[in-house]
Amino acid sequence: MDDHPSAGGPMSTAQAPQPLDAAENRRRWQALGVGLVAAFMTLLDVSIVNVAVPSIDRALHASPSDLQWVLSGYALTFGLVLVPAGRFGDARGRRNAFVFGISLFTLTSALAGLATSPTWLVAARLLQGAAAGVVNPQVTGLIQQLFRGSERARPFGLLGATIGISTAVGPLLGGLLIAVGGEAHGWRWVFFVNVPVGILAVILGWRLLPTRPEGTPERRRLDPVGVLLLGVGVVLLLLPLVQDQQWETPWKWALIPAGLAVLVVFGLWERSYARHHEPLFDLKLFTFQSYTLGSLIALIYFGGFTAIFFVFTLYLQNGLGYSALVAGLAITPFALGSAAASALGGRVVNRFGRPLVGIGLLAVVIGLTATVVVLRLAPDAPAPWVTAAPLLVAGIGSGLVIAPNQTLTLAQVPVDQAGSGAGMLQTGQRIGAAAGIAAVGSMFFSTLADSRGNWTTAFETSLVLATGIIALALVAALIDILRKG
Repeated sequence: MDDHPSAGGPMSTAQAPQPLDAAENRRRWQALGVGLVAAFMTLLDVSIVNVAVPSIDRALHASPSDLQWVLSGYALTFGLVLVPAGRFGDARGRRNAFVFGISLFTLTSALAGLATSPTWLVAARLLQGAAAGVVNPQVTGLIQQLFRGSERARPFGLLGATIGISTAVGPLLGGLLIAVGGEAHGWRWVFFVNVPVGILAVILGWRLLPTRPEGTPERRRLDPVGVLLLGVGVVLLLLPLVQDQQWETPWKWALIPAGLAVLVVFGLWERSYARHHEPLFDLKLFTFQSYTLGSLIALIYFGGFTAIFFVFTLYLQNGLGYSALVAGLAITPFALGSAAASALGGRVVNRFGRPLVGIGLLAVVIGLTATVVVLRLAPDAPAPWVTAAPLLVAGIGSGLVIAPNQTLTLAQVPVDQAGSGAGMLQTGQRIGAAAGIAAVGSMFFSTLADSRGNWTTAFETSLVLATGIIALALVAALIDILRKG
């Protein structure tokens, strides 16, 4: 089935946009605005804490394992609850799930900022990640529910911009907060900043978000066995990835095939369960080429995309001695390019389809390759300056990948499965991000050791690996484009 929006499926007459009066149209855009703010907060916390790690270490006397869990525990629980939370929103209404999720996120952000011990902070981060996982599929499901057909391109473009900007701007905002709050307590403001915004999002979310799509039954079974199987499978996959630096035993990698085996059992259970009830995740979504290919591209792309900021921040702060603020500013060109291109990509994706994603991936590969080249040609020049232009190009490309790919991937997903479909897509992104950080991070640290502390060589080598991962996503997109051509 074709995934281009003009080729049937996603633009069928059943989903054709219906005229809305001005008040209804304004209300749905206001609801979307609340959702985007919440998504920005939760995704920001994936990267903003990176620059606060040295301050947390000094303030709480945390061990390397504690610090690893502060960073990776959030990603682990985030990915764990995405699909069940999306299914809950589909079944019981997105407003209830959204308000619960953002309330928990706000509370746990405050608890993290008040932490007096590493154990306290790790526990708060685990709960905070779970709350983020509850919120995010509701935002994507909300777009599916409130917008139809070609209307979805613009809100998905805004969501793509939110994803790109939040990931890239995290180190900059973290650096600013630490600079204002001071080395001793600035890290606490990295968490406290969520509290007033979260309270406002709870109030506005309850007022503006719809309860459930029209025609949705009041009560639907939630497939607890499917929730358990998927949760165990995701945890087994993610644990060795997020603990890569802390668990030195090679036996940790045995958890990955074990996790894949559990996910196979999950698939078999879902197929059997679907004969009589609504499953946690309808495997029939993978019969849509748009969903299958888009999910694969997202998984691979996030494997390279997220790892870039991880190693770049390490390189600038630990290797070259720049402050957290300067390290954040160095990533700003990528964020600006991503924001501008996401807005454009959301508007034109219906016209160009998958080739637009291919162009974006090519631009990212070119921009990152150019970053390596300029560092080698000008080894003594200030890294934040010489990398600005190529990172801008890569950011523009990223903006043409995330938003358009999300629009195309979810175009054919029925509204009553929008939350679970988006949850599975984002679960793939979280797994890809964890795998990418593990692989690229391992390359970074092993090269650093082999080169006797040459931080530039370590960064260039790891960036080449990240670029190669993104090139794999480009290959997947090109195969689809050529096959349709």
